[in-house]
Amino acid sequence: MFVSASSKCFQDKSFPEACQQLADLGYDKIELWLDENSEHLKPSEVASAPDRFFIQYREMTRMTPVGLCLDQDAPQEVFDGLCRLAKMLKITQITLPAAPVGTPFNEEIDRLRNRLAAANFSGIRLSLKTKTGFLTEDPQTAVELCHSVPGLGITYDPSYYICGRFANQSHDQIFPYVYHTHLRDTLPSSLQVAVGLGEIDYSRIIGQLRRYNFGRALSIEIIPSLLNGNDRSLELRKIRMLLETLL
Repeated sequence: MFVSASSKCFQDKSFPEACQQLADLGYDKIELWLDENSEHLKPSEVASAPDRFFIQYREMTRMTPVGLCLDQDAPQEVFDGLCRLAKMLKITQITLPAAPVGTPFNEEIDRLRNRLAAANFSGIRLSLKTKTGFLTEDPQTAVELCHSVPGLGITYDPSYYICGRFANQSHDQIFPYVYHTHLRDTLPSSLQVAVGLGEIDYSRIIGQLRRYNFGRALSIEIIPSLLNGNDRSLELRKIRMLLETLL
């Protein structure tokens, strides 16, 4: 396992600025966060010219890219372009959002099978983020999606299982399917709090992941809008040092 950080930690900055800020804070691995509604990185623009973005990326930072994370689903042609980019950057992990709660299960299965086929063609793992308001908010449904689409995995964000509708349920059944993680500190009453003041048991999470031979990224995802006056740089340093100590 290794520590990385999502560029979403600086979603209010340009992508080059996010890379520089994370590098200055001691990170050498980065997850690229893409959002069509943001000026940070738009998936449609990146996917339309993956060769150009590949060259730009190599010029702007030496950080190792470890994954792509889409804030919204992308049309198939955009997703195909992102798979091409991931292959160029030697990225083997893409995270998608699950469909919103209320989406027919079979409809979601069809979508995921199409996305997974494209990802498999490029040798990329595909996983769904666990998040409130989406089908993965229920850990059992998240596992059922993985069963129904063999090869699909989970991007495990424990915050939404501590501060969400299924907070009182065990979600240990998630761990065998985890391909990727998104981490911050959390209380049942607050999705994000200062590092050390929440209830995320990083040591237990790492122990559970090791049981299933997880050897990939512990990706830090601080949400800028929820900092509540906390110093972002300090929080990112604290959680990096904490995770590195546990590893």
